[in-house]
Amino acid sequence: MNTKYLMVASAVVMGLIGISCTFFPQEIIASISGSETTFPVLILQVLGALYLGFAMMNWMAKTVLIGGIYARPLAMGNLMHFAIAGIALLKAAMQYTALSYLWFICLIYVLFALLFTYVFVTSPVKK
Repeated sequence: MNTKYLMVASAVVMGLIGISCTFFPQEIIASISGSETTFPVLILQVLGALYLGFAMMNWMAKTVLIGGIYARPLAMGNLMHFAIAGIALLKAAMQYTALSYLWFICLIYVLFALLFTYVFVTSPVKK
């Protein structure tokens, strides 16, 4: 598998989430809960910083050989992020059926989790 496309795609997705959470936390919280409070805004901005950091790491590692024993921490970090968040999103999507957009986000996360699982357990193909 050519991991360059996977790393670029995950970097773009996490970068968009990170930018959104960092620069538009009030709007995101207002659209979810209908009210703005200071603490959730701060948490969302910190979450945005985390996503931007992960996105930058993936972007900078897009040409690194990943899989098997190569860049194992990078593959495991991405796998854990997408798998755990995917499970949480699946649980939320089943509980809050009125929020249909959660299924779309969940699908993206589960897809990335499956792809990073594949990268983690297989040996990379060097060009």
